[in-house]
Amino acid sequence: MAPMITSGPLRVVGSRLFDFANEITVGDGDDDSVRLRRSIAVYSAIAVIPAAIIWGLIYVAAAEYYAAAIPLSYPVLTVVNLAAYRIWRRFRPFEFTQLLITLLLPLFVMIALGGFVSSSAVILWSLVAPIGAIVYSTRRMAFFWFAAFMGAVIFGALIGSSISDDNGIPGWARTTLFAGNVLGPAAVAFGLLAHFVKQNEIAYKLLRFERNRSENLLENILPAKIAARLKDGNQMVADKFEQVSVLFADMVGSTELASDLSPEEMVGLLNEVFSQFDSITVEHGVEKISTSGDNYLVASGVPEPRSDHAQALVTVAIEMRDYLERRRNNGGVGLEMRFGINTGSAVAGVVGQRKFHYDVWGDAVNIASRMESHGVPGRVQISETTYALVKDDFACVARGEIDVKGKGMMRTWFVEARP
Repeated sequence: MAPMITSGPLRVVGSRLFDFANEITVGDGDDDSVRLRRSIAVYSAIAVIPAAIIWGLIYVAAAEYYAAAIPLSYPVLTVVNLAAYRIWRRFRPFEFTQLLITLLLPLFVMIALGGFVSSSAVILWSLVAPIGAIVYSTRRMAFFWFAAFMGAVIFGALIGSSISDDNGIPGWARTTLFAGNVLGPAAVAFGLLAHFVKQNEIAYKLLRFERNRSENLLENILPAKIAARLKDGNQMVADKFEQVSVLFADMVGSTELASDLSPEEMVGLLNEVFSQFDSITVEHGVEKISTSGDNYLVASGVPEPRSDHAQALVTVAIEMRDYLERRRNNGGVGLEMRFGINTGSAVAGVVGQRKFHYDVWGDAVNIASRMESHGVPGRVQISETTYALVKDDFACVARGEIDVKGKGMMRTWFVEARP
């Protein structure tokens, strides 16, 4: 939090004062809102001290020594109250005491000077108490202190009518005090509210920044449509899709490669390759589901159904394969992967409560995994269901039948390239 004082030396003093207010209000378990209110309470209590001293000196110059003693007691009472707060760390007693001091001292000055007119409406300073309560106390306490202010004014009016208003204050002093008693409380009230609004604006900006960052992070983890559904309050996100295509890509010889490379080199290699894969998936509008070790899973047709899901995913697999080949030809670490694609129905949804994960399940996913594990390094193997959808768009070579664990004999094809 920054002070509202903008001129040279005053700005330095104000900054140090706010640092002190922030330091003294540090409390275990307090959130930013509580600390803001408490620091404003401390800051406002100290900020009134110069005005109290000036008022006291004016009364001294006017030879009103009893009246002068009352505002001059404010700095002493405030320092004692602050010391007690700093020692015992109890804000509510500090708050109540400070507001009580702020409410009663102007009333005592008014009585000492003989009434409203003769005191130059000094009772207006008591208005700082309910205004301060609005800013840094509870709504209920703000009403209490406003009622107390009204009571003080009524009491002052009643008692003021029974005492003499001939206090002998010179005209210049009375005029100065009258202007100060109007402008002083107004300035304090305006300063408190302006600072509170400013700090709230800063807090809301930080809140919006954090919310945007959280939303961006959520959209990086989940598909945008799914993230939107979660933000809208959907507790369960689960959908069934009749036609999706699923791609598995798995690195060949990763165990041997990991033993030859340092941990930093291995992680750097996977990050480089999978980052390129990410770019390819984004370019073609398919959904990266997960990476697990050296395995990369992609789905097309989720969460948004699309008629060309198979064609899009085969294109992605070809570009991934070609990227690895170019990388190898350009002197990169020799790296090959098997690619397997299958098409069918699947269920997709979000699992987890702390670490969300969008995943796909079903026979289509299992068979895609078998297409990869029974595949050939550097080649894209597709099932018969996928082949039926892409045969007119890509050059494919029949591999024949292979024995797929759990499925028996299945006909598969290798995708060579686009026609």
